[in-house]
Amino acid sequence: MRGRFAPSPTGRMHLGNIRSALLGWLQARAAGGTFLLRIEDLDRARCKPRFLEDLYEDLRWLGLDWDEAPLFQSERDAVYREAQAELEREGLVYPCFCTRAEISRAASAPHGLGDDGPRYPGTCAHLTAEQISERSRTRAPAYRFRARPGAVRFTDDLMGPYAQDVQALVGDFVVRRNDGVASYQLAVVVDDAASRITHVLRGDDLLPSTPRQLQLYEALRLPAPDFLHVPLVMGEDGKRLAKRDGAFALAELRARGRPPEHVLGLLAAWSGLGDGSPVSLPSLVARFDVSVLPHAPVVARESQLLDALGLR
Repeated sequence: MRGRFAPSPTGRMHLGNIRSALLGWLQARAAGGTFLLRIEDLDRARCKPRFLEDLYEDLRWLGLDWDEAPLFQSERDAVYREAQAELEREGLVYPCFCTRAEISRAASAPHGLGDDGPRYPGTCAHLTAEQISERSRTRAPAYRFRARPGAVRFTDDLMGPYAQDVQALVGDFVVRRNDGVASYQLAVVVDDAASRITHVLRGDDLLPSTPRQLQLYEALRLPAPDFLHVPLVMGEDGKRLAKRDGAFALAELRARGRPPEHVLGLLAAWSGLGDGSPVSLPSLVARFDVSVLPHAPVVARESQLLDALGLR
């Protein structure tokens, strides 16, 4: 087994991020496998060196080690362009000059997935060479993958069978943005294949992205990993935790001098692996069991956090 944790250093790591890291680490270690770290830093404007250093410190403080040098997406644009070129040779990618506003205004653009905005109606799917040349004079294109129609089906290792018609729900999706940066969908597929990742454990906010990635794996003739999507940790307001300062930032807990076993105990309780009592990493490896992981979002109550960590 080869697993990974792939954070973006755009803010301080909160306990929801760390829980995903812990579960991925436990999955790999319980199977006697390899655990890797990938830094998803394509958003250069928001990714900061200080957040990367905090991330390293957070993982080391909890004892979550990794087995190979971290992979940085910001250093891999040539690899992503090679994959895009392969798709272009197959006629599976085309330039798109539409703005978000134009897509939203299109009469045939019903609401799509929340992470991708409205369904793309295929406006630029059949432009002639002359039209592409003319439009390139005033706007740099994005590049879209021609989504295959029909349901993409797979079985998630926690959530069970899942199916989605990418063409009907999302439409042709972006593999390179018009600012020249590879999209998440393309980069994650290329990187997981290059790292020979066999098992991806991540938050279930990314479950709807998986069918798009599976289409790319197939188009690039790459082996797809197994997927396990865990429900997110939510705040008491019903919203997912965000990378922010405060009680749910792990750096804040480290600064308060709490032992890592106390944080591990809380994360274990949120994952069906403990009762909230302090616990060691070896103990969690021994008791790791996918079947006990929750199937519904976990609510992170500040009172629970303060009690469990002795902060009041």
